[in-house]
Amino acid sequence: MPNTIPQAVTQELLEEKYQIGAARSLANYSFYIGATNTNLDEIKKTDKSRVCGVKIFAGSSTGNMLVDDPETLEGIFSECDHLIAVHSENEEIIRRNLEIFKQQFGDNIPMKAHPAIRSIEACFTSSEKLVNMAKRFGTRLHILHISTAEELALFRNDIPLKEKKITAEACVHHLWFDASDYDRLGGLIKCNPAIKEARHKQSILKAVLDGTVDIIATDHAPHTWEEKQNSYLQCPSGLPLAQHSLQMMLDFYAGGKITLEQIADKMCHAPAVCFKVKERGYIREGYKADLVMVDINKRYNVDKSNIYYKCGWSPLEGHRFSSTIISTYINGHCSYQEGAFFDEKMGERLLFDVA
Repeated sequence: MPNTIPQAVTQELLEEKYQIGAARSLANYSFYIGATNTNLDEIKKTDKSRVCGVKIFAGSSTGNMLVDDPETLEGIFSECDHLIAVHSENEEIIRRNLEIFKQQFGDNIPMKAHPAIRSIEACFTSSEKLVNMAKRFGTRLHILHISTAEELALFRNDIPLKEKKITAEACVHHLWFDASDYDRLGGLIKCNPAIKEARHKQSILKAVLDGTVDIIATDHAPHTWEEKQNSYLQCPSGLPLAQHSLQMMLDFYAGGKITLEQIADKMCHAPAVCFKVKERGYIREGYKADLVMVDINKRYNVDKSNIYYKCGWSPLEGHRFSSTIISTYINGHCSYQEGAFFDEKMGERLLFDVA
């Protein structure tokens, strides 16, 4: 994502980020160029074969890169032939809701108010507007981290993914947590868009299985433990999820909610198709060997001793997974095995099969 320091909103800053990835990343990588209200010319310079897409924040989030100028938004949708990925929330509705809670609670807004502030209406109104705009201009649109059942009506499952111009993703936390978890986890699960009532995660999972939602992803945001202990207005949104995303879905498999084939499709095949990733996402001759070895019968307890994030915490601490990741191969190189990392080879920059 581009909402880092510095923000990846010019070709120069984006390339600096790629250089960091080449030097430090064990995983394969690609980065979005971020949209602002003033950088359309920079966006149009982006090489589609070497950059995964353009990222728009239609609602403010951590690192505030809000694109709220209607002319700018239409300019990006009409003039950019790249994949446009959008964080979809209506900022006006969010601000109105926040003001109501400020009047009631002052600076002591409870964390469980988050889904009421970043509401169903805020998500649906924004996504509906974006989908309609994409249809009008023929834009390749990808809506990130769907969090409401209502938004699902905006997407279709009657054509193959490779033919879709408008796609959607579900994040593991919107499938796993629900509003009842705020009492237990508070700011640890504060994220944008908000985790909402249980009916939404049930509907989103159903949409994943029937092809309405195209891929399963994470919205990994490793804020520090100290930052996440702040009160509602000072607590940053986002949670660390990349390490345990596969095990979360394998718990769903163990519970009979999804098949192994569906997990492989939604987390490997479909992302490669959706983003047109070159020679990855499938076990095929000539493709890069990006593989994970799993013991689906070996339980795994999450605690601080086996959390590998720099932030050092997880909202899943204390959970016992049904499976264990044994090893990870990246470009044919064993980069991880049973708690040990091997950095003799770094990951590679992803390339894309686009005209």
